[in-house]
Amino acid sequence: MDQKLSEMHSQGGLDRLCGRLRQLYHGRSPVAVRFQFAIIVVDLLIVAFFIATPLIRDRPVFLWIDYAIAAIVAVEITARLLAASSALRLLRQPSMVLDLFILATLLAPQWLENFGFLRILRLWSFSQRGLVWEQLRATRYRSWEDVARALINLTTFLFVVTGFVYTFFFRSAAGLAGYVEALYFTVATVTTTGFGDVILPGMAGKLTSICVMIVGISLFVRLAQAVVRPDKVTFSCPECALQRHDPDAVHCKACGHKLKIPDRDD
Repeated sequence: MDQKLSEMHSQGGLDRLCGRLRQLYHGRSPVAVRFQFAIIVVDLLIVAFFIATPLIRDRPVFLWIDYAIAAIVAVEITARLLAASSALRLLRQPSMVLDLFILATLLAPQWLENFGFLRILRLWSFSQRGLVWEQLRATRYRSWEDVARALINLTTFLFVVTGFVYTFFFRSAAGLAGYVEALYFTVATVTTTGFGDVILPGMAGKLTSICVMIVGISLFVRLAQAVVRPDKVTFSCPECALQRHDPDAVHCKACGHKLKIPDRDD
């Protein structure tokens, strides 16, 4: 009987913990918002470490920082699983799969070091958090949401490619010089400037350059479109769920349903 009561008490404690975490991760109370912003700050610091990894990989302190970040990421993943209404559904989401892979590279940095550049994709994962965009929409800068999303995608691509190029082509030039050379090549290729003073050798280098140019110029065009296109507001049409409308729209241009878009306080 005592064992059964103890199990019930433990289960009740776990349920309370899951409920509390659910409120913190998905709630909109002042405490929940502060908690979610704290998670975002930690995410940005982790991304900064990932970007700087090639510069400090050979230093003795690297492994200590690496394993410390692995512990933080493991705790955060566990907390998200406990807060989820369906852990299996959460595990199938691309952002969670990405975080699990990043955790693996942190736990085995020597074995998976060639895939370490993929850690920077956590910046893209960060951009999927709804709180960031909800807070932006509540300010006068709400019209810059698409620009910010496009800029994050482009920045993520630049640093992922830089990490790839450094890992597979410029590893012999250790430290800052090799990383800057990889970044220089990436920016010159993405912008199609093509100075030609830094090139990747062999067929693999040519294929890499082609992929970087095609994807990079597409992201640049997407950013340019977000900057110059007419101002829109995000408001879901009750009838067809179209999200983007003119600020003064009265009817949905897709289905004709009458809209009630709140006034903007600029």
